[in-house]
Amino acid sequence: MITSTPKDPKELRPLLHAEVDRLTDDDLELAHAALVEIEVRRLTDELGKATEAAWSAGDITEEKIAEAVKEYRGTHPSHR
Repeated sequence: MITSTPKDPKELRPLLHAEVDRLTDDDLELAHAALVEIEVRRLTDELGKATEAAWSAGDITEEKIAEAVKEYRGTHPSHR
């Protein structure tokens, strides 16, 4: 059982590995799901920041979106 959490990743990483090694087979599934959730949150945050930066830089605009939709619909008539 973890009683205190070190802040230094060099100390924390081996503690987490040891905790995972002590998990029951059933709990491994839950631990994996938790890690996947952490990764989803990280990637969602990265995507949000990249999208905000693209809007700010003018790489994404209402006009560019409208043009992309028009082009896509022109090449994929079944998606009108």
